[in-house]
Amino acid sequence: MKNIFFTTLLLICLALGNAHSEPFNNARLDSLFDILAAKNKAMGSIAISKNGNIIYSRAIGYKQISDKEKQPVTTSTKYRIGSITKMFTATMIFQLIDEGKIKLTTPIATYFPKLPNAGKITIGNLLNHRSGLHNFTNDEDYMTWMTSPKTHDEMLDIISKKPVDFEPNEKASYSNSNYVLLGYVIENITKQTYSKALQERITSKIGLSDTYVGGKINLTHNECFSYAVLGDWELQPETDMSIPGGAGAIISTPTDLTKFIEALFAQKLMSEKSFSQMKTITDSYGMGIFTIPFNTRKAYGHNGGIDGFASILGYFPEDSVAISYISNGQAYPMNDILIGALSIYFDMDYSIPTFTVIAVKPEELDKYRGVYSSPQFPLKITIAKEGSTLTGQATGQSSFPLEATEKDKFEFQQAGIVIEFNTTKSELTLKQGGRNFVLKKE
Repeated sequence: MKNIFFTTLLLICLALGNAHSEPFNNARLDSLFDILAAKNKAMGSIAISKNGNIIYSRAIGYKQISDKEKQPVTTSTKYRIGSITKMFTATMIFQLIDEGKIKLTTPIATYFPKLPNAGKITIGNLLNHRSGLHNFTNDEDYMTWMTSPKTHDEMLDIISKKPVDFEPNEKASYSNSNYVLLGYVIENITKQTYSKALQERITSKIGLSDTYVGGKINLTHNECFSYAVLGDWELQPETDMSIPGGAGAIISTPTDLTKFIEALFAQKLMSEKSFSQMKTITDSYGMGIFTIPFNTRKAYGHNGGIDGFASILGYFPEDSVAISYISNGQAYPMNDILIGALSIYFDMDYSIPTFTVIAVKPEELDKYRGVYSSPQFPLKITIAKEGSTLTGQATGQSSFPLEATEKDKFEFQQAGIVIEFNTTKSELTLKQGGRNFVLKKE
């Protein structure tokens, strides 16, 4: 299974019924995380705040899993937050704008004259992903060097070698390259490391005691490793934090993150004008922030993923509610966990999953084995058996375990994949993301 980068955009935009007002049912939310823990479906921590006060926090799973021991996480355990880092980077850029040290219209040629289109691309283009600069984490070879340290010059060389994907302001396209560069801009102007600027400009100012630029994961600092589920929890490689920088190098906790976004909306970190510009959405992106629709409500925030970590931070201005969830292991979609948590908080109709599976004798799995394909589907799916577990594998991808939930029906819940077999017709139906594909056994 490929590692998760610090890239993806998460939207929890399902309509789940009519919302009601409080009271908040803490016990019901506990029940959701109880079953996630009991069924080994997730590891991570959540915090919900209302009017600046934490009203719910919970941690499940382990910060380290080894042959000898399992070390449980706590609500103070620190996680890599991936792209939520971009909110901190954007905040510091707007602070520098408020101080008159830079403008949204400043061309990046001022700092990076050798980058393609440097004279046309502005600081504003970097902030709202309209630069056209290629996203280096999309490169095929990224996985081969992501664990090795890189200097600023080496990263600039990597970014500069790729031609632009489009002309500045032509459209929006998410690129980690943009925010790596913005981190370097902060260092150039402040004459400080990104880490020191973060401390002076944000964390010490609003009292974030567990938020800082990460390095090698250190268990003695109550940091945690990340895992992917491949039958059992499998330790994931560590991206060297010299690489993501202002795009994804921060470590934090859900409690600290809710405090940060509350301070942001209370305009404790930048001027009213700058904050208004930050949350102006164009083609789905603001400047370091985007909207997260949930039923009739709308939150502002960001999500992230790096290695086996996944994270989300959102603030509902009309409700004065902040929520953050950070995971170091997912066998169930984070999106579904957030839908569950928000549905329970806002007292909406929601059924807590049971994760019911049925036992299938190993010899009965043989009838599903084979290679399945379709002219309407770009990849072949290989169904195999590993011991007593059925597995699926798409062309060029890692294999994933399949759990039987009904007769001839199997799921890989982490990716929202459902496979239904019709052995009479020698075919399977692959369901994912609301789409169905019928593949025939070759």
